[in-house]
Amino acid sequence: MNMITAADASAAARQRDLLHTLISDHAKALRAYVDKLLNDRHAAEDIVQETLIRAWHHLERLYSNEGSVRGWLLTVARNLVVDRLRSATHRHETVGAEERDMARPDDADAVIVRAEVTALLRQLPYEHREVLLHTYLGDKTVQETARILGIPAGTVKSRQHYALNSLRAKVKTGAGTCAR
Repeated sequence: MNMITAADASAAARQRDLLHTLISDHAKALRAYVDKLLNDRHAAEDIVQETLIRAWHHLERLYSNEGSVRGWLLTVARNLVVDRLRSATHRHETVGAEERDMARPDDADAVIVRAEVTALLRQLPYEHREVLLHTYLGDKTVQETARILGIPAGTVKSRQHYALNSLRAKVKTGAGTCAR
């Protein structure tokens, strides 16, 4: 005769709560990430579902560690994407694969790096971030940036210096990374 004890019911409720938290906190970002990798909404939904099932099997361990839950989910999803792309290409099951711009496994790392850089830049004061965007991403000279922003070239150099030092410090300490 199977009897459900109070401890069993409590453990089941805890697992249900953790799963609900996992889905509400991470499913949307996970779906966006996988959709970006595959550029195929239906395949992305399959990958997200499989990732969440794997997370469900490891809920207690996943939430008891100090590592990032989001990082674990993104890693599992990326591995599933790689496996899917390799198996479909190997079996020639992808219709029009030669014509479609399919994601490469290396793109996953680039997406993570972009997200981390964006998170780090958002931590900078607006004035510093603005200078970096013009000089590095806009490929403008110090003089061009000064003219665009209406500030002296020395101020551009100073803001650039402090912004880069701040970013170096954050990278060195690991502060501000979003997916690890």
